[in-house]
Amino acid sequence: MFELKVKSHFAGAHQLTMVGEKCENLHGHNWHVEVCVTGEKLNSAGVLADFGDIKKAVRKVVEGELDHKFLNELEIFEGMQPTSERIAVYIAQRVQALLDQDLEKDIRVSKLMVWESDDTCATYFPESIGK
Repeated sequence: MFELKVKSHFAGAHQLTMVGEKCENLHGHNWHVEVCVTGEKLNSAGVLADFGDIKKAVRKVVEGELDHKFLNELEIFEGMQPTSERIAVYIAQRVQALLDQDLEKDIRVSKLMVWESDDTCATYFPESIGK
């Protein structure tokens, strides 16, 4: 089994209720995202996948859909709070869908970390996205 990891970032604001007094105020973060993908077979060049292909999928979601947004107003979080945990699930599902669409190889998002500050993050371990 092989694992590759790419990092990305975005700026976004959210407002959470019933989480903590400070979080109830509208506030923003410079989010950092780490996406790990796994697979078992290397191609003829000796790589699991091209890092550029993985980065492209991550950028499409992170920069294209979340960057500089008020996350509470996004349709994807309608009826629920955009917590770090839910952001991690959303990014993992979208990246997996893009990888399934664009790559012929069987690679899976195995872990996704969303850092809302230098010392706090939520980690999501998808069990069977796309299966």
